[in-house]
Amino acid sequence: MNLKGRSFLTLKDYSKDEILYLISLAAELKKKKRKQPVDPGVHGHLLAGKNIVLLFDKTSTRTRCSFEVAAYDEGAGVTFLTNSQMGKKESLEDTVKVLGRMYDGIEYRGFEHSIVEDIAAYSGVPVWNGLTDDDHPTQVLADFLTAYEHLGKPLDEMKLAYVGDGRNNVANALMIGAAKVGMDYAVATPQSLLPSASLVDGCRMWAAENGSSVSITSDPYEAVKDADIIYTDIWCSMGEEDKMAERIELLKPYQVTASLMKSTGKETTIFEHCLPSFHDLNTSTAQMVYEKFGLKEMEVTDEVFRSPASVVFDEAENRMHTIKAVMVATLSDTLKF
Repeated sequence: MNLKGRSFLTLKDYSKDEILYLISLAAELKKKKRKQPVDPGVHGHLLAGKNIVLLFDKTSTRTRCSFEVAAYDEGAGVTFLTNSQMGKKESLEDTVKVLGRMYDGIEYRGFEHSIVEDIAAYSGVPVWNGLTDDDHPTQVLADFLTAYEHLGKPLDEMKLAYVGDGRNNVANALMIGAAKVGMDYAVATPQSLLPSASLVDGCRMWAAENGSSVSITSDPYEAVKDADIIYTDIWCSMGEEDKMAERIELLKPYQVTASLMKSTGKETTIFEHCLPSFHDLNTSTAQMVYEKFGLKEMEVTDEVFRSPASVVFDEAENRMHTIKAVMVATLSDTLKF
């Protein structure tokens, strides 16, 4: 399969076979990395001679580290750029036209989805979405690779239940990805946090084509019945911190607990989370929430987060392997390992 030259802005742009190919490629690259000698001077060659630039308007741990390590592993050069003139003394269009002359690929992580679309339109090189307000496609590849590794069955035989804020970027991306690969998707969310009707309609169309379903409910126990994966995310996305009190009131009934995990009816159900997670009091934000609202745990209990069912750190590692697959597939001149 030839994806060279393609941008990776949303899974809407990719077919089921292309998504499965990227996940399969990530699994092969993961095996390759673990076979390489533990030597900082040893790198792969699939991105040799390539240079990428990372544009970040939002903070990051996993996304930045994944892109950098993945690029270095395969021989690419990386520039992390946070102090450019883009949008200040120079337009986005002019800036990315310059970057496209210097770099082979551009990653963007920020706010409006239209920004990453504009970067792709003007740069002339592959552009990868590291997260926008509307979508988070690289996260979904990692989530699906992790599910396959732990459940050992095809993605189109799985059910994923998302519990919490049903219209944030991760929930949107998961619904798109599930519909595209034929995975049943159920979301449990309050009425005020429903995904957009147009997105639901599009996902239901793709799901029907791939033999799966998209269902929406306000009852988390209904959503998770027969689920292979229970997924949640923080209650306030970046840029929404001023809505904390409102979200806590809305989403307390959607906390992932041991009782909710058990109610799937399956002993093999896994718990996924894109991280960071407020499952204890070991962050300044969690301390603030505890002092103000009396909550020691938010979207997931510490019991579930630390349980054998939790695969969140496998997901975190798989961000790097799946991002590597995206860069290799869209930039590499050869896929010979």
